[in-house]
Amino acid sequence: MASVSTPSELVQYGQKYVTKGLGHGLDAVVTKGSGSYVTLENGQEMLDFTSGIGVTNLGHSHPKVSKAAAEQCMNIVHVQCSIAWHAPYIELIKRLVPLMPDPSLDSFFLWNSGSEAIEAAIKIARTATGRQNIIAMQGGYHGRTFGAMAVTKSKTVYSEGVLPLMPGVFTLPYPFWHQCGRPSSTSASELSAHCLEQLHLLLVQQSAPRDTAAILIEPVLGEGGYVPAPPEFLRGLREVCDREGIMLIIDEVQSGFGRTGKMFAIEHSGVRPDIMTIAKGLANGLPLSGIIARKELTDKLKVGSMGGTYAGNAVACAAAVAVADAFKEENVLENVNVRSEELFAALNSLRADPALAPYILDIRGKGLMVAIEFASPTGTGAYDRFTVSSAPKSMAKRVAKRCQEKGMLILTTSVYEVIRFIPALNISKEDLAKGCQIFKEAVEEVVREG
Repeated sequence: MASVSTPSELVQYGQKYVTKGLGHGLDAVVTKGSGSYVTLENGQEMLDFTSGIGVTNLGHSHPKVSKAAAEQCMNIVHVQCSIAWHAPYIELIKRLVPLMPDPSLDSFFLWNSGSEAIEAAIKIARTATGRQNIIAMQGGYHGRTFGAMAVTKSKTVYSEGVLPLMPGVFTLPYPFWHQCGRPSSTSASELSAHCLEQLHLLLVQQSAPRDTAAILIEPVLGEGGYVPAPPEFLRGLREVCDREGIMLIIDEVQSGFGRTGKMFAIEHSGVRPDIMTIAKGLANGLPLSGIIARKELTDKLKVGSMGGTYAGNAVACAAAVAVADAFKEENVLENVNVRSEELFAALNSLRADPALAPYILDIRGKGLMVAIEFASPTGTGAYDRFTVSSAPKSMAKRVAKRCQEKGMLILTTSVYEVIRFIPALNISKEDLAKGCQIFKEAVEEVVREG
């Protein structure tokens, strides 16, 4: 069992002194990570289907990445970006330029976290357009700093009790069947048309185009439930932005760097971002983020308006250079797409089981950014149309806990009963099959218990 009845001395110390606002899914200390596994202080090995929430995309302690970071540490650790240049910063941009989903993305600023990247993207959009308002998506998640909190619409826990937040934020329905109150069988075109019509209404009722700086969207909802945006919806947003002079900000913090089977999820639609944010898998565990835009937009920024003490840290940049090289040399994307087919096949086999089918509402995602949504006897409230009275209560949380007890880390997400699969992109066929078997057993046990 991964969970122990008596937490270790280290965990107890942490429980005493670490802020209550930080939750922990596992009351144990992780002492080592290698590939798709982490080791606990008691020596137990756990299969990791979380990748640090999409951060260690190349697995824990990837040899090339760890070596690059260690070697950089022995040269210089910190060069403050406003004082001087450092080589890893420039070398990383050299690697990133050919990977961009559109050649117009040619101006880079490197920061520390996804939240900071979102803050910078909003700043650029407002500066470039001279407008104030931001349209964000229902169910979107962009971070916990004040600007990022304002555009985060996945759960109220992130901003509850600390309002007012950044003003000028408006919310647009995302084409997700459950949020839109439509059956899961609803076509992508119908959901897209509904949400684009809502965008039209928003622009004529709430935020006029001349006041709207940007539309901000994750091409695959992350915290909101791992829901890919239909290409026709993204193309519709692009058309509106082009017509009205609005910036389209694409948040690839979680979906970027191979997670969906392409380097960036927006590539599945062919849509051009005006501004794109990246983080998480960029440096495989070291804190690093990026904001990429068109040079014509960033040329409007005043010198000194962007910066940060640790922005574009040399060690993190060196690690990110090694990440980019590993993607090229190790056929990572090919592995993602093969393993994705195997993962979807395993999940669909659960839905084919008559004993389990009534409790599985949806299986969705792209690449190795995949989710399964279970039924709930209560849903989100009295108006949730998709409740199943016989469904086990809190099914996603219970299944995740049971997986943990069987030796695998996996996460829930969203206000619905959703479990998300975020294994390492280079996971082996054998380890993926092992994880799918653990998950299958966990689901079967929770359904039997009711």
